[in-house]
Amino acid sequence: MIKSIRGFRKAVDGRSPLTMVTCYDAWTARLIAGSPIDAVLVGDSVAMVMHGYDSTLHADVSMMARHTAAVRRGAPQSFIVADMPFPSHRLGSGPALEAVDALVKAGANAVKLEGAAGHLETVRHIVGSGIPVMGHLGLTPQAVHQLGGYRVQGREPEAATRLREEARALAEAGVFALVLECVPAPLAGVITAELPVPTIGIGSGPDCDGQILVLQDLLGAQTDFQPRFVRTYMDSKVAIKDALERYAADVGGRRFPSVEESF
Repeated sequence: MIKSIRGFRKAVDGRSPLTMVTCYDAWTARLIAGSPIDAVLVGDSVAMVMHGYDSTLHADVSMMARHTAAVRRGAPQSFIVADMPFPSHRLGSGPALEAVDALVKAGANAVKLEGAAGHLETVRHIVGSGIPVMGHLGLTPQAVHQLGGYRVQGREPEAATRLREEARALAEAGVFALVLECVPAPLAGVITAELPVPTIGIGSGPDCDGQILVLQDLLGAQTDFQPRFVRTYMDSKVAIKDALERYAADVGGRRFPSVEESF
């Protein structure tokens, strides 16, 4: 488990790939805290996974702060990164720092923001204020409408060049790590080799310095969305459905509760 941003650098220097998991509440955070996972992300995907919205754009600072606080209560010793929801980092340095303040006071060790164009000065301002910032390039869900959907980014030479330039600009602005989402693996490898900070991949191949998945995805708990880049490590949908069916059957057959389970 990583305790600070220094751990990200040490993990890369030691050639031990970083592991991150996205979660949103105390009980799952507690499970992660008892595992070998290095760090936790409280993602703005909470709007979709936990609240049922159709995009991350419905997350706001209040929602992110509530879930960050819950994760911190479940994982008091973990390194937690909280997403800055749209448009909190697009409103200027002052409002952005207010959002950062809310997330850090809720329990975040660092914040993550999407994209580079238009807010590099905001990144510098947040870093200069003493708060670690993680960058995020490639498929940036907050820009899904501009990107024309959830699509791989950087396939064309011009787009690949732009991603490399933005990655370098974010590193120069002071980010301590960079998420690369849905970037072609060869390009992600090039960016990783060029940067002085670690890259965390999601759908961007094995050459990144670490990987991140949403907990519900890797547990096979999602029922209607299965990205190509997700590997499921159990089919919890089946296990949960079976447990619910057995519970209903036991209650219906008056097998639950038993004498031992009653006061």
